[in-house]
Amino acid sequence: MAWPRTANEKVASVRPEDLARMSHPLHSPRDLDRLIDAIGDAHYVLLGEASHGTSEFYSWRTEISQRLIAEKGFSFIGVEGDWPDCYRVNRYVKGYDESGETARDVLHAFERWPTWMWANAEIVDLIEWLRDYNRRLGVERKVGFYGLDVYSLWDSMRAVTEYLERLDPKLAAAAKCAYNCFEPYAKDEHEYARATAIVPTSCEDEAVSVLRALKQNEPQFKEDGHEAYFNAEQNALVARNAELYYRTMIRGGPASWNVRDRHMYETLGRLIKHHGLDARAIVWEHNTHIGDARFTDMARAGMFNIGQLVREERSRDGVMLVGFGTHRGTVIAAEEWGAPMERMRVPVAREGSFEEAMHDASVGDALLLFDGSDDAGIRGLDQPMGHRAIGVVYDPNHERWGNYVPTIVPRRYDAFLFIDETRAVDPLHMRVRVGGEPPETYPSGQ
Repeated sequence: MAWPRTANEKVASVRPEDLARMSHPLHSPRDLDRLIDAIGDAHYVLLGEASHGTSEFYSWRTEISQRLIAEKGFSFIGVEGDWPDCYRVNRYVKGYDESGETARDVLHAFERWPTWMWANAEIVDLIEWLRDYNRRLGVERKVGFYGLDVYSLWDSMRAVTEYLERLDPKLAAAAKCAYNCFEPYAKDEHEYARATAIVPTSCEDEAVSVLRALKQNEPQFKEDGHEAYFNAEQNALVARNAELYYRTMIRGGPASWNVRDRHMYETLGRLIKHHGLDARAIVWEHNTHIGDARFTDMARAGMFNIGQLVREERSRDGVMLVGFGTHRGTVIAAEEWGAPMERMRVPVAREGSFEEAMHDASVGDALLLFDGSDDAGIRGLDQPMGHRAIGVVYDPNHERWGNYVPTIVPRRYDAFLFIDETRAVDPLHMRVRVGGEPPETYPSGQ
């Protein structure tokens, strides 16, 4: 999302010394005490990231999540990942039978692009910690790990039919027949989307019918095991909403974004209900999802996100939105959708951006806590500032024109972790270079 340069829009100016006064040093896990205290009794803690490929974002979210689970009894972590893949991780952390030998093996099975988002060494540490923590807990109290996203159309349909084949072959045959509507598109979501744009037809009714049949048989299926039915029903819901997502995506505009974030929000609600109404949730997603969209130019484009929805509809239970950012470093990303991952340079933050102001404050790595006001007591923070957002597709050479979301930072987030210089994650599917070897890719001009 590009930073708008129009005659009617100004760039905020924030004095570095003002930011320095409100910044708390962030050097060790104990420096998170202020954040943990600020979270208090909140039931929803949403942890962002400015990219999907930065090591420190993963490691600090791990530190925060471990403390929330161990000290405040949080119930599960929901991430910006596909439900079927993440449910395999959930089975592993809960010690289910035949769930895998090691976290590295389970995570290495993430083969859907972009694999590095969850198949990385940083997540291995979190998953092994969760499995060890859960050993001391009863089945109903084990901490879960789930995917909130909507992309897994084909994998979710397969999971539903495999579940039904074991319990009700007749219903399984009916589900297969319904899902056969998608067969002509050869497991290509984009081909399905293009087809629905050309011909006014879709597989919506078929996807809905399978979900409805599962719900009608819920009483007998729920006896199959603690989470088996819940997993099957969620996969059927993903299939229904994925069909809608891909059908709206081809038309352009904000509709598909809103379908996706509404699905993630509804999945979060289902997980809360599944774990009990007093359950507490940790969410890991990009800043563009967890930072309240009303305080960015996303709102002007007609977009909302999960952070906004949680604030609007769950505030009575306590909500904490935590953003992350960096001034410079390296990151794992790709030049285009589906392309091989690369380790790229992240250039210094752009002039006038929040990240540049934080760097100029000379605070190093820091934690900021906001009180919900526009300016947090600092002149200039009540105006939009450029705030860097790196996706799975990234070209550092284009940062002059893009990659910055106009943001009123102290309203978009309740807290912010700034890491001055960051490094790329260590993907399990990429050979990690050691001993001073150059990274796989340094884009020209960096």
